[in-house]
Order: sequence, then structure tokens, then C-alpha cells
Amino acid sequence: MKINLLVLSFVLTCTINYAQDKEVAKKMAPFEKEMELNLQKWNMPGVGVGIVKNGKLVYVKGFGYRDYAKKLPITQKTLFQIASNTKLFTSTSLGLLVNQGKLEWDKPIKSFVPTIQFFNNDLNNNVTLRDMLSHRTGISRHDMIWYKSDFNRAQLFEKLKYLEPTQPLRQGFLYNNLMYSASGHIINLIEGKTWETFVQENLLNPLEMKSTCFSIENMKKQGDYFVPYNEKRDTEILYQVPYMEDVEGAGPCGSLISNIEDLSHWLGTLMNKGVYNTKQVIPEAVVTATIEPSIAPHNNLLDQGYTEVINPVYGMGRESISYRGHQIVYHGGDLRGIHSQISYMPQENIGVIVFVIGDHSMRYNPITFNIYEHLLGMTITPWSDRGLVNRVASKKQGKEARAKAAVGQIKGTNPSHPLADYLGTFENNMYGISKITQKGDQMEFSLNNLHLPLHHFHYDRFDTTNDEEDGFYTINYQTNPQGEIDRFTISLDEGEAVFTKKADESLSSVETLSKYVGSYKLGNQVNKIILKNKNHLFMEGEPSIELIPYKPNVFKTKEFADFTIEFVIENNTVVSMKAKDGSGEYEIKRVNESK
Repeated sequence: MKINLLVLSFVLTCTINYAQDKEVAKKMAPFEKEMELNLQKWNMPGVGVGIVKNGKLVYVKGFGYRDYAKKLPITQKTLFQIASNTKLFTSTSLGLLVNQGKLEWDKPIKSFVPTIQFFNNDLNNNVTLRDMLSHRTGISRHDMIWYKSDFNRAQLFEKLKYLEPTQPLRQGFLYNNLMYSASGHIINLIEGKTWETFVQENLLNPLEMKSTCFSIENMKKQGDYFVPYNEKRDTEILYQVPYMEDVEGAGPCGSLISNIEDLSHWLGTLMNKGVYNTKQVIPEAVVTATIEPSIAPHNNLLDQGYTEVINPVYGMGRESISYRGHQIVYHGGDLRGIHSQISYMPQENIGVIVFVIGDHSMRYNPITFNIYEHLLGMTITPWSDRGLVNRVASKKQGKEARAKAAVGQIKGTNPSHPLADYLGTFENNMYGISKITQKGDQMEFSLNNLHLPLHHFHYDRFDTTNDEEDGFYTINYQTNPQGEIDRFTISLDEGEAVFTKKADESLSSVETLSKYVGSYKLGNQVNKIILKNKNHLFMEGEPSIELIPYKPNVFKTKEFADFTIEFVIENNTVVSMKAKDGSGEYEIKRVNESK
């Protein structure tokens, strides 16, 4: 018995090492009863709540479990992925560079980072750091570029030039994770150190956020961490889902992992105008800049007839709203199986940290709003009941829609080509590599590290399975003028993307291409084939035309889909090239230049 009491004493010492505010605890007692009921109503695996008052952590409470299977409790030290709450760490880090005069919020970012390239010169000449951090570049998300990919930060930075805007600069709010990834890379370009190192040295260390880390691997070394669970589709069964670990490239927009204890230091510092333990860690001007209104996001709650939230404005990495007459500054974070929110009321000097496990769970906004209502003695808005109505309707609608997945299928059709013609490696400049493979009778679609079974739907359309974690995709194959399958379109993010079939890598080797170099003559006209940039073949002219490897000894051009050039080889030597299009075929003899 003495041993058990000793253990209990040790546990209490480890888990309650903050100064609990009795008044706050009293006000939160009704909320705790409500949350216990909500846990059951929503089938929630776990929720963690922390409250910061006057810059100090005064309340911590876990509901449910950090690991549902092992029934492990949530504590102030439980580590969670904070997802997009990482963004404020990134914008604050850039603010430190602004404060040092190395960057400016409102001058074109290209004046400080010449290597940055956007889709057009209008963006190159005008996009500022504030535009990038406030989601007002006019460029939509394109999250499938980084999701389940191995692209590093420098590679994602290079992809900005492929992202076509869908609306004018500064004319609307379009959330964009890639802009934060690029902004993190800017720190590397300016400082010569990674975003992780800069954040660690300038924010985490001085704020004594000793448990906060950047990877699942390092999280697991610390012992007290969350496990993501979701509700299995069309059931109430909870099952463990994989951690989202492929976020290194997009790290500055969502890779930080932290706990209530560490985040109370961060939140308290923001509430105290950048001061932590009497030291000005973040310049007050930087704290102010990140909250200044830059753009107005759409108010989805008003669309549903709820008027508690009005006047949302986004700064840089955080948003401000009026909630029933009280200002709340907040930001959410969402990854598969885990959701977070960090918020505070500046006038009341109260802050709230919320973690929610489970994509199906009651979300952090309603939980946060109800907490503030309890703390301020307000009437309680029935957010849970409102959400449950939507939850039930959404599950019903989803199940009914999936039951009609074959609607529109034209029965009895076949692919236009043998199945082997649909296989291969396809490439898109933005999204990377997609491979269509076959094992036995089963085709598979892959996009970077995403893999899903693929089956024929009708004609030249193939569909993946509808996976509850990785989604559903339709692939529509197209033929070229030569009658061969050479590309497919697929809906990704906010539009259609075209993936073009890649020729074998060996066809682009210097050794292979060099044998085609030379002069070719038809009548009095001489055509020169030259090699540029080591492994790019061109036909000289005004303008020169790049020859794209297609098949052994056969090349196409970007400009004309129906035009091919085939090099004729006799006795291992190129003797001519045949230019073919719809009008006919011309054989152009190679000139013997040794004479």
C-alpha cells in the first residue's frame, strides 16, 4: 500500500507541476461534465485542454486518452503535432529578420531573394512577404505537391513558378501551405541555416520549450505522446491511423510537435507583447505585425446562419475574430487524426490551448468557444448539438453517395488499347512522378509515395479505390496523333493536372544523344542537330526546336504533337532522319562532315 501511495505521489508531482487557478477550475467544472458527455456523443478518442491566464499556465485537463488502445492519459507534457499552428513560428521567425533589416514585409520579396520565381512577371514584381504569409497571392493550395512526396524544401521552392494564380493578387484569401514552405526556405537562403535551426535557436530555446521537436521520430523518444485515431468510415469503430510524417519539405507550414506546457510559454509570450520571464524574446513590433489585418477570409459560420462569429481578418500566421463581442486571436492546425488550436482574448488576457484526436471528433473551434463562455460567465452556445446534426447528416450523405459511385458508367465498354499501353511512368512539373504498374491482374496508381489499386471504369477511364485515408482519383487517358497512349488527366487539388508519359531515361543520356548530333540536308536546306545543356537535343533555327525523347531513335517536339523525327541507323551509324507529320514523310540525309 505504501508503494502505491508513493507511485501516486510521483505521478501527481510529474503531471501537475503548474500553479492551478482555483477560480478557473471552478468555472471549468461544468465544462468538464459537458466534455465527458461530448466524448461519448462524438465517439472522441481524446481531447487535451490548457488555459493560460496573465501569461501563466493555470489549468490542464485531459479527456479520454492520448493512446486510445492503451488507455494512457493526456497530460500537460503529452506531445501532439500542432500542424498549421507552426505557421506563426515561421512568420515570427521572418519577423526577426525584418526587425534586423534583412527583409521587409511590404517590398517585393524578389528584391531580397532574387532566386524566387513565381508563375509570371506580374507576381515576380509585386508579391511581398506579407502576401505570402497572409494567403493573398491569388494562388490556391496545391497540397498534393507535398503530400506523401519526398520533395525537399528547395525543390518545393522551385515549384512556385508552376503555380498559376486563380485570382488577382490581394483580391481574396486562398490558403496556401507551399507559401509557408517557401518562406521557411527564405530563412535558409538569408541566414545560411535551416528553418528548424533558426526556430530552435531564436524561439524554442529562449522560450524554454524543451520538449518541442520537429519529427515523429524525436517525439517518440520522449515517451509521452499522442497516437492518432479515426472513426472507421460508416461505422463507430475507432482505429489507429498512421502518423503524417512526410512533412519535411513543407515543415515551416506544419511540422512542429509540442505540448500544453511548452505552448503555454509561447502563448504567454505572445500575450505579453513578446516578453518571456522579463526578457524581450520577440520584438513587440513583430508580435503586432503578425496580428495586423491583411485579408478577410470567408465566414463559413455566417453561411450556416450562426452569428456568434463576425469580422474575421487574417494577419500572418494567425486570425482575429469578434466572438459575441470579444476579440479572439487564434489559429487552427489539422493533420490526419490530430487537430489543434491556440488562441487568446487580448482584452481579457486569457488564452486557450486545445488538442483533439480524431478527424470525426468535435472540432476545436466549438470547444474553444465554449471554454471562453464558461470563463467569462456567458450563456453557453450549443455548438456540440449543432455539430452533431451536421455529423449525422454528413455520414449519411457520404454513405449514400458512395453507393452511387457507378452512376454514369457505360457498361460493356473496353479500353481502346491493350492494358500494357496504359502502364508506365508519367510526369507533371508541379506534382512529380506518377507510375501505373501491374502485378498479376491488379493495376496500381502511384503518385510519389501515394499508392492505390486501379481498375477500369469505362472506355479509357480508370478509377482508384475510394480509400478513406488517401481518397479517390479518376484517371482519363488520352492518345496522341500517332494513336498511342501518351498522357492522362487527373483532378488534383483545385483543378485538372496533365501527366505525360516519360520516355526511358536512357534516351536522354549524353552518350545516346551525341550520336544524333550533326548536319542533315534536304535539297539546299541544311538542318543542324546540336546538344545543349549536356543532354538536351535541339534542331537549330529561329527559334531552335527542342527534340523530346519519345522512343528509341524517335523524338517529338513540344510545339507540334503530330510531328516526329526518326533517326535512321545503318551499321550503328546515323545516316538520315525522317521528319513525319500528317502531310507526309521527308527523309533528310546526314552530311558527312569529315570530308
